[in-house]
Amino acid sequence: MAESIGAEHVSDWVEVTQAMIDQFAEATGDHQFIHVDPERAAQTPFGGTIAHGFLSLSLMPMLAAKSGAPSIEGAKMGVNYGGNKVRFMQPVRSGSRVRGRFRLRKFVERKPGVWERVQEYTLEIEGEAKPALVAEWIALIYV
Repeated sequence: MAESIGAEHVSDWVEVTQAMIDQFAEATGDHQFIHVDPERAAQTPFGGTIAHGFLSLSLMPMLAAKSGAPSIEGAKMGVNYGGNKVRFMQPVRSGSRVRGRFRLRKFVERKPGVWERVQEYTLEIEGEAKPALVAEWIALIYV
């Protein structure tokens, strides 16, 4: 895997639906009107409802699975360890299509059987020049 440092993989496009946004609001208790009330949200500069920033961030595993990146041989599990940087650049409007762009930055063995993977995650919005978010994310992979 270390030989893949700098390699980039791009996922398929996925639509962010109002149903996804509503389910995320229900799961997290974040029912701010810009996410769940289309009529009120239409009166804001966004012109309609937008996905929660944390919903956009949490699409990372699903989009990574759709990116064609090679799996880690012998991996038993992976866990989120945290982020070095997360920036929400632009809102994702309900009905938009997004895709993940992943670049491997680091892959090192922390201790026997535990590897640290650092990757850059960019969430692109179809038809937009600016991404929704850019993150440098760390995962621990247990083999």
